[in-house]
Amino acid sequence: MFFTGALIVAGFFIFASASLGILARSNISVFSVAINHVIIGIFGGIFIAYIASKINYRVWKKWAPHLFIISAILTALVFIPGLGLESGGGKRWLLLGPFSFQPGETLKIGTILMLAFYFSKYRTRLDDWRYGIGALLALLIIPASILLLQPDTGTFIVIAVSAMAMFLSAGAKWRHIAVLIIIALLGLSILMYARPYVLDRFTSFLNPFSDPQGSSYQVRQSLIAVGSGGTFGRGFGQSIQKFSYLPEPMSDSIFAVAAEEFGFIGSVTILGLFIGFASRGFSVAARAPDYFGAILATGITTYIVGQAFINIAAMLNLAPLTGIPLIFISQGGTAMLIALGSVGILLNISRYARGK
Repeated sequence: MFFTGALIVAGFFIFASASLGILARSNISVFSVAINHVIIGIFGGIFIAYIASKINYRVWKKWAPHLFIISAILTALVFIPGLGLESGGGKRWLLLGPFSFQPGETLKIGTILMLAFYFSKYRTRLDDWRYGIGALLALLIIPASILLLQPDTGTFIVIAVSAMAMFLSAGAKWRHIAVLIIIALLGLSILMYARPYVLDRFTSFLNPFSDPQGSSYQVRQSLIAVGSGGTFGRGFGQSIQKFSYLPEPMSDSIFAVAAEEFGFIGSVTILGLFIGFASRGFSVAARAPDYFGAILATGITTYIVGQAFINIAAMLNLAPLTGIPLIFISQGGTAMLIALGSVGILLNISRYARGK
């Protein structure tokens, strides 16, 4: 709870500063941004987290298959004309009156719940290819098909990384993990061949100055912002890159804004908070009273921390750009809502942890 609270408070101030850049160069209203991020995301998310922390986590085991199906259907609704909203080349949002909702976020926790349910039920058969790697791939086909058609590659990567961690903690053999890695690399190769923009992102990752006005622009500006921060940063609200240069300063580029304003010290502090969250989350998983709780805690912790590190790595050119936001900090009411709800489940598991 401490690490989550610290990330939310720090994220609020970072987001407030980053929003000045986008508001200054677009027609987005301050009110709409505040409603989405603060009211729906933070306050709504805290309320959902409180409710989830009071519900015995074992209840989710009973409803996991149903929630997985519901989340998949919700995510697929974006393809229905009039319901789905297309932005930035992808159909990832549902229009709900004056508000938009990103159902792919529900598919993250829906898939994690389903995998925790499955692994806990068939834990003694995971050595069998049919019940282990075969069943895992069969379950991942559903979110993969929906998300890659949108396209939302970043969300599927988060789900796949979480699934891999859960499979490993469930007792998977290393040879099975090796096979999954080979399959992932083959799938990535096919994706790069079928979608040139994915290949462009890898090219920009390998050489961030290969196309400075095109595919490499975002990572180049991010590196400039991070480097400009120095040790202690320019100061709160003093980022230059967020006004005219850095794309998406409120969403996937927000870490670069934070690094420019708070420098190396501030960046390391953000990393430290996520590492602290990971340490406590995996500690809860290790002390969970049953198999389902352990696997579920592992999945939730990996999903939240993994998404954060993927985002930060992309801003530092340590990984290709994926377009996923920095959880607890970036703009996104839906992402904040679902993430805090997931933290509530994790808190409930910790109530029953052994050795307390």
